[in-house]
Amino acid sequence: MYVKPRTEVEQINFLASQKYTSFTYQISDVGVTPNEEGKKIVPAGTIYPSNDANAIGILFNDTDVTEGPQPGALLVEAWLLEDRLPTAPTAEAKTAMNKISFKKFV
Repeated sequence: MYVKPRTEVEQINFLASQKYTSFTYQISDVGVTPNEEGKKIVPAGTIYPSNDANAIGILFNDTDVTEGPQPGALLVEAWLLEDRLPTAPTAEAKTAMNKISFKKFV
């Protein structure tokens, strides 16, 4: 059964503006390591699919891929606080995601 008990989720806000564009993408479970509860979670703020010239966007919410690939919201146009992302984007990723503006937290 896919329905499981609810757990609390805490997520850091990395949006610098309330205006953004996201699209639904199938988030892969390949290479995702299970956490201590045995769940495979791709965290919000992950540069997808990789932090390089292949980057197409940034995952908006945590996505549970324990049961296999799942749909997830991918930011493709936004203003983001770079320091709050789980991993800093590389120069190649920033170039590839040219509609995402990275701001410093002030």
